[in-house]
Formats: sequence, C-alpha cells, structure tokens
Amino acid sequence: MRSKSIAAFFCLAVVHLFGETPLPSSAQIDLSVARAMEKTHARGLAIAVVSHGEVRSVSAHGVRNEKGEPLLTDTVMYGASLTKAVLAYVSLQLVDQAKLQLDTPIAKYLSKPIYDYEYDRKYGDWRPLRDDPRWETITPRMVLTHSTGFANFPWLEPDKKLHIHFTPGTRYAYSGQGIILLQYAIEKSLGLDVGDLSRRQFQRLGMTRTSLIWRPDFALNSADGFDAEGKAIPHDQRSRVSAAGSMDTTIADFAKFAAALVRGDGLSPASRAELARAQLAITTAHQFPTFLPELPPKQRRKDFAAGLGVVVFDGPQGHGFYKGGHDDGTANTMVCLDEGERAVLILSNDVRAEAAFPALVKAVLGETGVPYDWEYGDAVAKSGN
Repeated sequence: MRSKSIAAFFCLAVVHLFGETPLPSSAQIDLSVARAMEKTHARGLAIAVVSHGEVRSVSAHGVRNEKGEPLLTDTVMYGASLTKAVLAYVSLQLVDQAKLQLDTPIAKYLSKPIYDYEYDRKYGDWRPLRDDPRWETITPRMVLTHSTGFANFPWLEPDKKLHIHFTPGTRYAYSGQGIILLQYAIEKSLGLDVGDLSRRQFQRLGMTRTSLIWRPDFALNSADGFDAEGKAIPHDQRSRVSAAGSMDTTIADFAKFAAALVRGDGLSPASRAELARAQLAITTAHQFPTFLPELPPKQRRKDFAAGLGVVVFDGPQGHGFYKGGHDDGTANTMVCLDEGERAVLILSNDVRAEAAFPALVKAVLGETGVPYDWEYGDAVAKSGN
C-alpha cells in the first residue's frame, strides 16, 4: 500500500507541475473502443469526453439492434442508474432554493405517516414500515448516500416486502427504493414532479432527446440491449417516472449533463462541493450483494466514499466522482475529475462491454483511482491494467 501511495503522490505532483494528462485524439479513442468491443464482443458502445467543463468529442460505434442498424450519437439508449445522478442534481437545486434540507427527516415533509398514503405502484408499498419507526429518521442525505437500510428493491426480499436492515445513516448499502423514497417526498410533500424538474434542466442544457419517461418520438431511433449471452433485449418503453432508473438519453445529450455536473452548472458552489464531498465511508469489499458484511476497520479503504448520488474517490490525478448504470442489457459509466473539469461518459447497449470499462476509461483519462474492484469485482478491475 505504501508504494501505491508514493506512486499516487508522484503522479499528482506531475499533474500539478506539468498540467493534466493530455486527452487522446479521436482516432486513438476510436482504436481503444474497437479493441474494447473486440475483446468483450459488445455489439454497441458510445463514448463522450469532457475537458474544462465542455464536451470535446462524442462518438458511437457498432449497432443499436439485432437488425444491425447503426448506433448513432443521437440514438436513444437506456440510462439505467445514471438517473440517480439526475435526482441528486435536481435535489441539490431544491436545496439551493431552500425547498429541501438534506438533514431534515423525510417524515417531517409528509402530512401523514408514509404508510397511511394510498398505495401507488409507481412508488411501491410503504405499508410494511408501519411496524418500524426507524423510517422516521431517514433524511435526503441518507437516501443520496445509500444508507436508508433498504434493500435495492423490496422484490429482492424473501417476502417481497420493504424492510429496514440497519439503523439508517450508519452504513452504505445501495438502494433504488431509497431513491424512490426521496422522489416520493418531493412529489407528495412539495407538490413537484421529478419528471418535470428533470425535463426543465434537460431543456436548459439542450438535451432534446432525454426524458425520465418514454416518448413516442424515440421509437424511430432507439437502442435495444444485448445480454451476457449476446441475446437481444427489446428497449423497455417505461411509462412511469422512476428516479431510481427510468431515464432514456443519448450519448450526445448526456455528455452535456456530465459537462454541467463537472463544472457545477446549475448548482451553487456549496451544493456542487457537497455532491462530491466524501459523505459516508464505504465499508464492504464490493458493492453487491447489497448487504455484504462490513470489513474490519483496518481493511477498509479510505480512498473512496459515498457522495450525494455518486461515489467519490481520490486518485493519482486528485479528487473525482463517478456513477454507473447497469441492467441485463445495459452498461453505463460516468467518471468525472475535478482537475481540468474532465469526464468520460460511456453508454453501452451491451452488458458485456462493462468488462472493458476500466481499460477504456484509463485510455481516455489516464489512471484515475476509480474503485473498479469494489464496483465490478476483482476480475473486471484487473482487466483495466
């Protein structure tokens, strides 16, 4: 560990003395993508690069469906859990507007206990919380740091019901249902629609083909997915807004969001800093399964932690943050570095591409320090070397 720390310090010193790592040319990026797709057999992959807070390059490679129609930079792709970063962004805007406070319990925003609201399948069933008063302590900060104590989703529980597995706020455990809780609070208590809040920001940033709900005009140029066996999965036309992962977007569009996020466009300086601040230690060897046992204190890493809607890290080029998105036919990642306001965004409609993400991000940004071994597992992390 000591030799790695010395190496990281040396790399960071070089960055400060001679400037940030130069970005590769478009031809070099194309070659790296071709190698990644050949290695993983991925059918489609799109990539964008941001530098100094501006989109520098956007490209799409491969096909968008089993027919072999080309994947284009304006092809609508599934954003998956990148949607959670959008919720963090609009939530912090509400904080800036004094409409939301990160440390006020969500229960205090609601006019009655959450389990007394009429059941709505859009949000899931909150009634099991009637017997666990710990839900009353959950705050927006706990939601955005994935420390609510919920499983990823209730349907993953043996009895298919919502449970709190630990005292909220005490440890990290990834939860889409937690994200939905914050959406619920915003919509039920503040009378705001997360889909509308997001759409206004997409419009402001010129993201014309991005939405948290399916739009009919997407149908002519949308990407199907490919699973681990290379089988095509039709694009899911999601009819309800879910802040946990209903977003459709394009590489050209979401590159604009990544650029805005890395430069803090739309957020106060305090909120931009809070998003990327180490909020909560991450104490497990891997992100999934959700409730892995915590490592002994001496084995816990200190170079990454939960931010707000993202994971933050410190590496050879300084501080950064990232967010992934994944399902059976989708693999996405967004890696942002404070130094030079740089980012790389990868959207793939083939889950097999994920194995190449460490190497591809490294080819574009250099060594970053993203904890891929925690995110994807040791085998994928080693593929980036």
